[in-house]
Amino acid sequence: MASTLRKVLVPIANGSEPMEAVIMVDVLRRAGADVTVASVEKDLQIDASWGMKLVADALISECSDNTYDLISLPGGMPGSSTLGDCEVLKTLVKKQADDGRVYAAICAAPAVTLGPWGLLKGLKATCHPSVVDKLPSDATMVESRVQEDGQAVTSRGPGTTIEFSLALVEKLYGKDKVEEVAGPMVMRSNHGDEYTVTEINPVKWTFNGTPQILVPIANGTEEMEATMIIDILKRAKANVIVASVEDKYEILASRKVKIVADMLLDEAAILSYDLIVLPGGLPGAETFSKSEKLVNMLKNQMESDRPYGAICATPALVLEPHGLLKGKKATAYPALCEKLSDKSEAENRVVIDGKLITSRGPGTSMEFSLAIVEKFFGREKALELAKGMVFVQP
Repeated sequence: MASTLRKVLVPIANGSEPMEAVIMVDVLRRAGADVTVASVEKDLQIDASWGMKLVADALISECSDNTYDLISLPGGMPGSSTLGDCEVLKTLVKKQADDGRVYAAICAAPAVTLGPWGLLKGLKATCHPSVVDKLPSDATMVESRVQEDGQAVTSRGPGTTIEFSLALVEKLYGKDKVEEVAGPMVMRSNHGDEYTVTEINPVKWTFNGTPQILVPIANGTEEMEATMIIDILKRAKANVIVASVEDKYEILASRKVKIVADMLLDEAAILSYDLIVLPGGLPGAETFSKSEKLVNMLKNQMESDRPYGAICATPALVLEPHGLLKGKKATAYPALCEKLSDKSEAENRVVIDGKLITSRGPGTSMEFSLAIVEKFFGREKALELAKGMVFVQP
């Protein structure tokens, strides 16, 4: 590894867990890694879990002759099984292990993919609690959130993916790079603990049948934030519509992850929503702010006393300039909080003021999304999801 440019392969398949794949790619690209997202399917576009559509950079067959500093597998089912059935990937990862280079897997993938390939033999490893029985007996199961043994790194689930990804950054670049990457993400220090939310002027958020939620996306939207919001709200059984504010369905997010929307904003604008929630990221937030249609939808949401929310750059760059924070307590990305007219609650990770919810950044996205679940479905449901994702210790 004489060169500072680290080459990373992240394979994906239909049924891969989108949070795990996207967070990995996002964090490793923040560290400066050259990450290739490779589809093991026949097409570049894959249907990830929870109805999310992602587009790979290449097909796995195009990667077979390359050498990588790291190969890291997301979990999800049946994605992990499909990765396990891919002979090209199997050959690549086995060579990776034989050559003493770093390989990693999270959630179902350690037990369902690496284990059957014989790549955890004699090693300590962890995986999602639901697939512990599938971990081969020649591996030693541990309950660590992230487990390193030699060049193998394993982790437990969606809620441990940021920690896992930062461990991979450390393997490739060292501890100083971890601090450089983690700081701007607004990480929490108490991994595994229950999350807390600051709520002012508590009111009930109501809906008929199933909550209808709009998540707009644009070129430059922060992919981690968008993916966590979409994934977690879909886990809660909300009806989530992902709408592109661009003139096409596929957007190129801030760290170059390609996400495919369900519809264009024009199509989405004719519907009514129980919540409109904006991910952050630049220049995505600026695109939102310039979209007359989206701003009008948000204003209508506020005037109709229906919930709306934003995270990271969007509270300061979209809600504030359009008068959507008037008389409200809010937070935003730390570097942008000076733009808020009321900064009194800005140090909090998640702030709910009546029908408004705001949050700080990628590292607060899971708490933000779970707080939305809690407002619609209650704390018990939110904690059930948090434990299932191993965000909170089961």
